[in-house]
Amino acid sequence: MIRLALFQPEIPYNAGTLVRLAACMGFQIDIIGPCGFLLSEKHFRRAGMDYVKLADLNYHDSYEEFSLSLTPPYRLIAMVAQHGTTYTQFKYNVGDILMAGTESVGLPANIISKCGFAVTIPMQNSARSLNLAIVSAIISSEALRQLRV
Repeated sequence: MIRLALFQPEIPYNAGTLVRLAACMGFQIDIIGPCGFLLSEKHFRRAGMDYVKLADLNYHDSYEEFSLSLTPPYRLIAMVAQHGTTYTQFKYNVGDILMAGTESVGLPANIISKCGFAVTIPMQNSARSLNLAIVSAIISSEALRQLRV
């Protein structure tokens, strides 16, 4: 299956929503700290509802700790606002890890450079970006669509 990794998320509602998505869709989710909120925060718990207990959720204090938890085969795929392969044209594999950045600035260049691939959702030229939870849901749904028979 796939995994979703949230790099230093800032908004508890988005993270909680994505934990709920992961629980419902059956994929693992990693939260890479530091976060802009506490995992015990009521907004995170409210958005995740009782799905937080059902999710295959892992918290890592840092990117380095996260990277040490990885076991091959896997590919890190950055979800970026621009300059990536269109998400529907990318061929996903079992074991892929979709990496999402912070809500305010996305993934930093040093983390993107650690990813072997980058995917994007085409948008109108006047649009700057989509919500992190929406991007993650759209791209993970396409990956699951491709991987499920």
